[in-house]
Amino acid sequence: MDGAGPMMWGQVISIGLLALALGLDAMSLGLGMGMRGIRKLDILKISLIIALFHGAMPLAGIWIGGYISLLLGKVATICGGILLLLLGGHMVYATLRKTETGGYDHRSLWGMLLFAFSVSVDSFSVGVSLGMFAGDVWLTVLLFGAAGGLMSVIGLLLGRRVGSWIGEYGEALGGVILVAFGLHFLL
Repeated sequence: MDGAGPMMWGQVISIGLLALALGLDAMSLGLGMGMRGIRKLDILKISLIIALFHGAMPLAGIWIGGYISLLLGKVATICGGILLLLLGGHMVYATLRKTETGGYDHRSLWGMLLFAFSVSVDSFSVGVSLGMFAGDVWLTVLLFGAAGGLMSVIGLLLGRRVGSWIGEYGEALGGVILVAFGLHFLL
């Protein structure tokens, strides 16, 4: 029991930082959408859908990652680290390229689902990496879902109030955090 406390807190902090990094991506895209104009009811709907996707996508990734880990053993750790490096690098690159979120209608159900999926697909990749390291599945799902939903609310609300410069920096910071975790797994 003495060793379980610090190890658990280390896992909570690590998974929490990953959830925050992916939540920053949701926040930055929410900022862009919020600046185009959005009603508060739509903010609530979109954020709930993002929270569900941010929880479900890593869960699917964890299951697949666990299976890959059984097949590949130690190679899975290297693959997981490389995957995080690539994902984080892509987030930074996309920020530098200043890509747009697409021209769909965010008020329709399909628009909300498409937006939530596009924001949450990174969570699947991180889930695959986490599945290779046998972490706490339900803690991951809970933290990823909560961070994604909360950060999207913050982004959508701020997007209604502030300029576009914040969104770019949020996604870049999330990418840097993922790169750091990828390097940690590789070293």
